[in-house]
Amino acid sequence: MTVSVMEETLNPYQIAQQQIDAAAAYLNLPEHVTQILKQPKRVLSVSFSVRMDDGSIRVFEGYRAQHNDAIGPTKGGIRFHPEVTLDEVKALSMWMSFKCGVVGLPYGGGKGGVICDPRELSKGELERVSRAFMEAIADFVGPDKDIPAPDVYTTPQIMGWMMDTYSRLKGVNSPGVITGKPLIIGGSKGRNEATAQGCVYTILAALKDRQLPVQNATAAVQGFGNAGRIAARLLSEAGCRIVAVSDSKGGIYDPNGLDIERISALKDHSSIREYGESFVISNAALLELDVDILVPAALENVITAVNADRIKAKIVAEAANGPTTPEADRVLAAKGITVIPDVLANAGGVTVSYFEWVQNLMNYYWSEAEVLGKLETNMIQSYVAVRDLAQEHSTDLRTAAYMISIKRIAAAMEARGWI
Repeated sequence: MTVSVMEETLNPYQIAQQQIDAAAAYLNLPEHVTQILKQPKRVLSVSFSVRMDDGSIRVFEGYRAQHNDAIGPTKGGIRFHPEVTLDEVKALSMWMSFKCGVVGLPYGGGKGGVICDPRELSKGELERVSRAFMEAIADFVGPDKDIPAPDVYTTPQIMGWMMDTYSRLKGVNSPGVITGKPLIIGGSKGRNEATAQGCVYTILAALKDRQLPVQNATAAVQGFGNAGRIAARLLSEAGCRIVAVSDSKGGIYDPNGLDIERISALKDHSSIREYGESFVISNAALLELDVDILVPAALENVITAVNADRIKAKIVAEAANGPTTPEADRVLAAKGITVIPDVLANAGGVTVSYFEWVQNLMNYYWSEAEVLGKLETNMIQSYVAVRDLAQEHSTDLRTAAYMISIKRIAAAMEARGWI
């Protein structure tokens, strides 16, 4: 099937709605239930002013969406990015609902974003933006209402500033308002690695299902940020051969395998492309490499109707949110490619965020081994449940994951008398 990019929607909100429709078709849900799930329950749009280092005042825009709180308080990250849009934040809040549902967390989905480029801000400006955004949304969030976390271009330090601002506004120390914080103020051990670690657990399970050996399995990772970098390291430690990685400026490829430690050092101090001119590859070409495992760990809509038929990986593990469009999903399924959907593959982050929140509420903290042990159990059980349901209904893993989540949310809404 040939579909031009002009014919395929790349709007993340519309894509999320299409994914809900696809799963709901298997569940025979009343139309009004599907319609409730296809839009966030609440959306807040804010503007706030910040004094810059040169003394000028700059106005920033931001959003916070809460998709559905039938099961519990909403949960989801805050991203700082120049291309943040309202539709993107709404879609991400919806994906968070299904992500929490598929791994059995007592949360609904939330998401937030500020339109800015943090790379162009000084540390002082970044702190003032972070605190001002929290001030703008403080009445909208809370430990029993909506719990933010880090996302694209936000860090534990930013979460620390936001938690401090919220606590000052409320007049009480409130570590449970936000997760992904520094350890010293209530963060959880294992949180920094959680998204990548959870993704790797599902990849190893999928390799086993496809009877592919872990040792020397080839992998390409698009996006060498926090999740992609750690996923590359963990896959390498598990015995895989990492043949390609990339960041926003481009990538590098060596079929014999890359030195991940050296690449990490280059990323920290200069550019991964300094690995060697002969190894340079584009992000687009990386996606189409003939590898066992492809890990899209960057932004949305990188695998589309335009390039899906050229994807050669046996397993696509979505460490990023929304990297594959619905039309691309259909192409990959027809090619027999296993797609571990974002709502499952990158759910390790929100799972350990949940653990952090629980520890904050108890004021009792676990060892890293305890955290990772609980994470592995939850991720593998969730993967098996999704795989088994997909086989039962002869569908793909994404649809099965949505089916599990939608059934949980619908049951909670019915128990509350909403539907």
